[in-house]
Amino acid sequence: MDNSRPNLLEEALVEDGIGSVKIQKRGRVVVVEDCVETSAAFVLHHFLKRSLQPDSSDVVVFIAFAHPFSHYERILRKMGCNLAVQRKNQRFLFLDMLILECPDRNGGEAKEDGLLTLYGEIEKAVEIYSSLEGSRTITIMIDDVSLMEVAANGSSNHMLDFLHYCYTLKAKYGCSLVTLNHKDIYSSANTLPLILQLEYLADVIIKAEPLATGLASDVHGQLTVLNKGSACDLGSSNSKVRNFHFRVKENNVDYFYPGTQT
Repeated sequence: MDNSRPNLLEEALVEDGIGSVKIQKRGRVVVVEDCVETSAAFVLHHFLKRSLQPDSSDVVVFIAFAHPFSHYERILRKMGCNLAVQRKNQRFLFLDMLILECPDRNGGEAKEDGLLTLYGEIEKAVEIYSSLEGSRTITIMIDDVSLMEVAANGSSNHMLDFLHYCYTLKAKYGCSLVTLNHKDIYSSANTLPLILQLEYLADVIIKAEPLATGLASDVHGQLTVLNKGSACDLGSSNSKVRNFHFRVKENNVDYFYPGTQT
């Protein structure tokens, strides 16, 4: 890969087309969606690494429904980011939902209480990080919404309330919110309003899909990035859509337009 080639994903995230703008600095809501054939986990890893750059003091609150800490640590280490060190330095708070009994699965009241308890932990962490000296942006990441649906026994109303609570932290503290959703695995017709609400709240929607032409050995899928810019109206001239292919490697990802890969 030509290292001088611009990163198409980063370019798609720039609002004004003039300079490089990190999503963490804008307090934006990013919704990442994928499917069975094409995982978008690498997009989440990209944002995680960008948030924890050594030249910043930004913080990530990571809610993991999908994998244990060791999974992310192994992947990010290959990308040059040591999560264990960042955790020790209090820049990375990892909430492991695989071992915590929250949300609880033993009844309607418990499910709601579990999500409220989880939100309370997130809000408390955000308050503490925001009170510290220095300029920092706090990014809340959820991996993934579809598994939160399973943990909540399909209670999409409680899930939507929880996500709205997290969204309020954007206005109050300037937090960013990044969610990953394997929408075609767990989501049912009952959760369609949840998906639509997430997309409505999003400033950026990133969709990973298989190639329309089928499988290819040197191309792993295509990304569609809808950047709404500073306007909520999808028809606004500030909105832009980018489509390009990607190839996931061991320690990085190549992004390229069709026919330009090397």
